[in-house]
Amino acid sequence: MAVSQTEKGRRFQALHARPGIFVIPNPWDAGSAKILAGLGFEALTTTSAGLAFTLGKKDGDGSVTREETLTNAGAVAAATDLPVAADLENGFGHSPEAAAETIRLAGERAGLVGGSIEDATGDPAKPIYEFQHAVERMAAAAEAAHRLPFPFMLVGRAENYLHGRPDLDDTIRRLQAFAKAGADALFAPGVVRAEDIATICKSVAKPVNVVMGLKQSKFSLAELAALGVKRVSLGSSLARAALTGFVAAAREIHDRGTFTFADGAISYAEANALMKGKP
Repeated sequence: MAVSQTEKGRRFQALHARPGIFVIPNPWDAGSAKILAGLGFEALTTTSAGLAFTLGKKDGDGSVTREETLTNAGAVAAATDLPVAADLENGFGHSPEAAAETIRLAGERAGLVGGSIEDATGDPAKPIYEFQHAVERMAAAAEAAHRLPFPFMLVGRAENYLHGRPDLDDTIRRLQAFAKAGADALFAPGVVRAEDIATICKSVAKPVNVVMGLKQSKFSLAELAALGVKRVSLGSSLARAALTGFVAAAREIHDRGTFTFADGAISYAEANALMKGKP
């Protein structure tokens, strides 16, 4: 019997409430979601970059639409019985109402039980929303999330470090305000120093997400847990790892006229078996 959205939401909440750290990897389509479920992960969250690459688009320039994002997230959510959240970027609009509508649609149409809203504008000239506007957007998103008839974990993202503003004090101020506005978990992507991660975790009362799979981040799960991190996502790193193998194989064929890449590839039968999506 299929797991209800309410039960998925409860399971997702429980992951954040129980002791210890957990990994929430990022599939980019239904197939990669099934593989991750089959490997034993307990929850999933989508990747905006992974989706953009699948669509042949660049990430971060607004070319991926809300409809494309929710359609992809819905396919991921339907592929397994795991709780699924989504990278919902800035809510696909500048107003608080746009952020709230994106959260509503994520829950009601896409079958999600979590999602993130960030304070990045998408405008290179002014990449981060002014503080008060960012908080108002988060409050509207939180109200929409908590009005859904099932548990929905809203993640508040402070994007300073991804946009050339490595201001730890302002990042913490924003995360604290997002938590007060109703965010259920917090995330400051791009923070990579152990002392900064620990300071963030000590400065907020909500679960903190850290992204791994970055070249400059070499922490183990045990080390991240010791810093106070609750959950670890992988951003686009799994999608990029898959593209790495694809590009290496294609270059070998094109440049050398050989096919040795197939020696290290999983078999057709193994790939087929992974689509069962069960541990």
